[in-house]
Amino acid sequence: MKKQKILITGGAGYLGSILTTKLVYLGYDVTVIDILEFNKISLSHLFVKNNFKFINGDVRDKKLMTKELRKNDIIIPLAALVGAPLCAKYPKKTLEINYKCVKFILSKLKTSQKIIYPNTNSGYGIGDKNKFCDEKSPLKPISLYGRTKVEAEKIILRHRNSIVFRLATVFGYSYRMRTDLLVNFLVNMAIRNKKITIFEPHFRRNYIHVIDVANAFIFALENFSKMKGNIYNVGLSNANLTKLQLAKRITKNIKGIKINLLKNKKDPDKRDYFVSNKKIEKLGFRPSISLDDGIIELKNLFNTFNFRDNKNNY
Repeated sequence: MKKQKILITGGAGYLGSILTTKLVYLGYDVTVIDILEFNKISLSHLFVKNNFKFINGDVRDKKLMTKELRKNDIIIPLAALVGAPLCAKYPKKTLEINYKCVKFILSKLKTSQKIIYPNTNSGYGIGDKNKFCDEKSPLKPISLYGRTKVEAEKIILRHRNSIVFRLATVFGYSYRMRTDLLVNFLVNMAIRNKKITIFEPHFRRNYIHVIDVANAFIFALENFSKMKGNIYNVGLSNANLTKLQLAKRITKNIKGIKINLLKNKKDPDKRDYFVSNKKIEKLGFRPSISLDDGIIELKNLFNTFNFRDNKNNY
């Protein structure tokens, strides 16, 4: 059987470096296009593999993208500016990469080519207080980040061989580490400061480990025919928590940590929702790493290594 060829944009990033590694070791022919803006060596362990190809390039380079899109069976467009603060800082770049580049990719795809797209469940904006958001819930993105991802999702779904994931807030270690994601950030704060400081503690989120997100992509590749043309929330169903509940879970796993509540500070990212993941669970996908196990992983990581803070990392 011919090995499937996969093109991953942004494959050296936080999710991409985990997913790329898994796919290469599963035997797929994987090409990554990444500009390496933040971490230069997150995929260096794969250069020995003959089914891995790396291109140091920009997804806004239409000539490069056209050439590489022709060669691959499956496209996974991970390249994006991620998070409300970063996108607000670079609005033009956000529109170019998060939306226009995805639109260009779709314009070049053959109907036979497959695409798996990672949206964010931040598109739900502010959910109803007594109701979980599912895939049929209205999208009400608040930030530029959420709006560009939602608009990209719409055009992705016009392609018949497509799957869209709406991802929960991701946590855990990656070859290209991010310390700004909420769970990672709060655990790092707990280790460094012996306290956790939070504001607007009632804001709700769903969470999932980065390894389980990569596993969801692999699950989609293996079950593409029955999943195509659909949207799936991907998160830990037992990790729908307020920020205060998350802080308490961290203090349960890291002893001697105090929680400090700031009453007058506002969160620029106003999203607030609980999410249902039943649709993908009914197909047989289940995350394998609990929130508690992820917190312990991060505790051990931050006790061992001092990661450089980078507010613009993604």
